[in-house]
Amino acid sequence: MTTLLSTLQAGSVILTLNRPERANAFNYEMTTELQRALTDAENDPQVRCVVITGAGNVFSAGQDIGEMKKGGGEISYREHLEKTYNPLILQIRNMGKPVIAAVNGPCAGAAFGIALACDLRIAKSTAYFVVGFSGIALAPDSGISIFLPKYIGLGRAQEYFYSNKKISAQLGYEWGMVNRVGGFNYQKLVMQIAGELAAGPREAFAAGKKAFNKAILPNLEEVLNYEGILQDKAGKSEEHKEGVSAFFEKRRPKFG
Repeated sequence: MTTLLSTLQAGSVILTLNRPERANAFNYEMTTELQRALTDAENDPQVRCVVITGAGNVFSAGQDIGEMKKGGGEISYREHLEKTYNPLILQIRNMGKPVIAAVNGPCAGAAFGIALACDLRIAKSTAYFVVGFSGIALAPDSGISIFLPKYIGLGRAQEYFYSNKKISAQLGYEWGMVNRVGGFNYQKLVMQIAGELAAGPREAFAAGKKAFNKAILPNLEEVLNYEGILQDKAGKSEEHKEGVSAFFEKRRPKFG
């Protein structure tokens, strides 16, 4: 079964994260498939807008921790980020075509970073966001350390990183992190907005995105690299080992 589904609809390509048995958590295959699909979308003249969503009732749980710990060996989180999420985040931000995160359910960890990197976030009313990393004693990565404070403010970003509390779709909307919230009309709303973007001025949209990147995210690549350095250190800590053990044993971690 492919880990990513792709459907072309009225000038928009809908890319569906498709690992429902793992809450659409990212493994290496799905990450590389998404990178490849975004490259294809950029080069396809039929595609004028990209929508990223999840299969079923979940957007994505983030990185598949089981894959990271498979084999039990020492893992370089920095190397992993340099091959997966860092280029993916930069790819989304550098795409000349609008990218919508259609957040149809829970969105956590690296998937939260991917959603924040998209141009717009349209969330189902029952969806929510979780930073996630502190639960297993890791630093935020996938651009969360730069995107989240820009959307909701530094104080709130730190609070929700420390606490790991859920940010509801409605709260995200009130804070300016989510562009639109939909209930029973969620799917229709997503496709309506995607259709409007697909009918828009392609070159002007691309130029505008470059301008926003230059003004608001000029140091994005530097931040992603620094996140990798911090994550490499955190990934070797005793706290992280305890956090991962607690995650698999379905208990609260005992830090300190």
